[in-house]
Amino acid sequence: MDVIFPKLLGFVLVLTRMSAFFASIPLFSWPAIPTTIKVAMALVITIFFSIVTPLPPHIMQIGSIEAALVITNEAIYGFALGLAVTMLFLVVKIAATIIEQEMGLNMAELFDPLTGEPAQAVSMFLEMVFVLLLFSANVHHLFFAAIAKSYVSFPIGSTPDIASLLNGIIGAGSQMLQLSFQLAAPLLAASLVLMVVLAIASKVMPDMDIFFISLPLKIGLGLVMVAFMLPYMNSYVGEFAHLINKLLPM
Repeated sequence: MDVIFPKLLGFVLVLTRMSAFFASIPLFSWPAIPTTIKVAMALVITIFFSIVTPLPPHIMQIGSIEAALVITNEAIYGFALGLAVTMLFLVVKIAATIIEQEMGLNMAELFDPLTGEPAQAVSMFLEMVFVLLLFSANVHHLFFAAIAKSYVSFPIGSTPDIASLLNGIIGAGSQMLQLSFQLAAPLLAASLVLMVVLAIASKVMPDMDIFFISLPLKIGLGLVMVAFMLPYMNSYVGEFAHLINKLLPM
């Protein structure tokens, strides 16, 4: 029993960090993936990491109360890692939301089969394209690399560095807002130019119905700018991988 308990506790600690991380990031947390597959993936990944990750010596002597505290620490660290990844993943969705507001399509909602929540057509399209680009570039392998790296800087049973976790999350949030506006900036500039042109046209031709003309023009301009935005999303995939290595609190 004295030999089995530390090994079982080590497995539970690895499972806690894995489950907290993958439950809080997109792709793996979407309702479209069956729960049985999620559980099977978590167990397989946990078995692998529990084999290659050594247990600290003090794990052998801790009691039930200390074990509960250590499990809580693992859950906190896993959720912090997942939150940082989620913020970087939401860049495309936030940029798409800004684009939809400029196009006037923010009220047109559809059912997103991936997340199980209402969503807009443009954000669904751009998010699916971004996911396909991530998988084509094998960026999802970075998630496993990040977990492996976390066990070097934050071994099993150690207390998480709250300052480091907060700095990583704040940095990811800052990059999320900055990159979202950078992706949506061309459409914002084009929409501003269109509004200026329509304002001048309304002064030159007062009888023209500007509202009736502006709506299809804004939608058409938005679709054209979305088409020009797709190549830049491919470059953001590389930036996404770079930011994961840079900003994750490890």
